[in-house]
Amino acid sequence: MKFIIDCMLGKLAKWLKILGFDALFFSKIEDDELLDIARKEGRILLTKDTGLIGRAKDVETLFLESEEWQDQVQQVLEHFNLREKIAPHTRCIDCNVELKNLPKKNAKNLVSAFVFDKADSFALCPNCGRVFWRGTHFKDMEVQIQKILKKKP
Repeated sequence: MKFIIDCMLGKLAKWLKILGFDALFFSKIEDDELLDIARKEGRILLTKDTGLIGRAKDVETLFLESEEWQDQVQQVLEHFNLREKIAPHTRCIDCNVELKNLPKKNAKNLVSAFVFDKADSFALCPNCGRVFWRGTHFKDMEVQIQKILKKKP
């Protein structure tokens, strides 16, 4: 399942990517271009813009009811029955591409010496080259993911 997300919903896009979903997001994009991409790539439009939904006659859409990103994530997961498809930390949060495992020995010249010594595993985005590891922020993300997984309507 592939999504395209309105520019008003950046935090939703980030968290859908963290959860492993294909969530295309542009911080600035014209509505017509957003709809064109949705049509061409078969993406579901997630938005809070009723006018945009009205113009998206041939694009599957979901109107997000809440202003809170946590509630928006829950709405998407429930609406599309995606709880069983969650695969955290498998997608680049910058460019939305699936991450590749990076053996520790290959990460040596890509991260600082401190990170290389402290981290056990690494992943690489084959598109943008960003390297990911389980740093101090990882625990906070895991707490949020557990909240998302436990919360059901």
